[in-house]
Amino acid sequence: MSWQEVLGRVAFTNCDPIFHGLKDKWKILPAPPAWLTGHVLRRDCLTAPIPAADYAKHSVKLDLIPNLGIVSTGNVGSALLFGSRSPESMRDIALPSDSSTSKALLRWALIRRGLDPKCIEMGPDIDAMLSICDGALLIGDRALAAAANNPELVKLDLGAEWTNQTGLPMVFGVFAVRKDAPVDKVRQAHSDMLEQYNKFLGDQTWKLEVIRFSADKMGFTENRISDYFDNEVRNSLDGDAVMGLELFLSEVCGMEKKPSWVEL
Repeated sequence: MSWQEVLGRVAFTNCDPIFHGLKDKWKILPAPPAWLTGHVLRRDCLTAPIPAADYAKHSVKLDLIPNLGIVSTGNVGSALLFGSRSPESMRDIALPSDSSTSKALLRWALIRRGLDPKCIEMGPDIDAMLSICDGALLIGDRALAAAANNPELVKLDLGAEWTNQTGLPMVFGVFAVRKDAPVDKVRQAHSDMLEQYNKFLGDQTWKLEVIRFSADKMGFTENRISDYFDNEVRNSLDGDAVMGLELFLSEVCGMEKKPSWVEL
């Protein structure tokens, strides 16, 4: 099968509203966020929601697809700093190996608070991380599960921190394509993904099916997943989100130019 017929996706619940139901039209390649960047660059897939910080590193080779992303305004619920101490008292923080955006955002947030703990990269396992460090950063489904099991250990929600500091949405993931990707294929992928997400937003029966699927997969209640999709993470990239993305890319990642978008 050609790479042009493959869509990469984050292997987390945050993309279920887009990708649930798409496997009949496209081959789906699930992977951790940081791996997806390589998959796009190597032509393993046509597009994927890669970490926004990775786009800043590879913007010479990549364009962005409009309208879709992994976005929060306020609490995101799945990019969390855990620990038994406040962030101000943490001497060291374990960082996961599976996302560049949240690591960059945490470092930015710590600097703005005048903090400089030692950061150690580890595998994303909260027990192992906190056995060595005062703090642990987790993302995605691992963060959701750890917060459900240990709510008292949640010390900082990075989505809320960004919005509190900037007044803008936080864009954790962006749909990227190679600059040489065929526009007709990109246009079809964009159309199909956007149609699927709009179906999730507008068809209550379908939305409930997606929520049930995600809840069963995570072992969560349907109410918790519904709240996650309604009030924490979303997949729409509107004008305010683009402003938040541009600020993150420039202020946190040091990207001097604005992102380039595929003309569809």
